[in-house]
Amino acid sequence: MSSAAEHATAGSLVWRLSMKWRVAVDRAVAPLGLTHAQYVLVTSLYGLTSSGEQPSQRQLADRTGLEPLYVSKLARGLEAAGLLARARDPRDPRAMRLALTEEGLDVTRRAIAVVQRLLDQLLEPLGGQDSARTGRLKGELAALLDTPLDPFTAQDKEPS
Repeated sequence: MSSAAEHATAGSLVWRLSMKWRVAVDRAVAPLGLTHAQYVLVTSLYGLTSSGEQPSQRQLADRTGLEPLYVSKLARGLEAAGLLARARDPRDPRAMRLALTEEGLDVTRRAIAVVQRLLDQLLEPLGGQDSARTGRLKGELAALLDTPLDPFTAQDKEPS
C-alpha cells in the first residue's frame, strides 16, 4: 500500500480512483470525439440495443446512474454529432427513444476497445480483468453501490 493510501479514508480513495479513471477515459476517448459521460451513454445504449431493446432516455438514465436531464443534454449533443437518433415514443409522447446511428455504432465499438485496454492497465496489479481478486473487487464495489446513502440520516447521527 502506498504511503498516501495508508492514511487516507476509504471515501478519499474512492474519490481519487474515480477521478483517475474519469480523467483517463476522457483522454482515451477524446480522439473519437467523446467525453467519459458520452462514452458511458453510448456504451450503455449499445449494450441495451444489442439485446433488442430501444431504451428511452429515462431507462438509460436509470441504467447509467446519470440524472435524466443530463442524459437528455448528452443525447442532444450526440444526436447533433450524428452518433445517435432520438425519436418520440408512439406510446408515450413525453418519452424519447434512443438508437445509435451507423457512425455511432462504429465510434462506440472503437471506444469500447480503447477503454478495455485502459481497464487492462488499471486491473493488471490485481491479476487482470478475469482474476479472482478483480472478481472480489467487483463484488465489493457492487455492495457499496447497492448501499443507500441518505445524507440527512447521517446528519442526525452527528453529536450535538
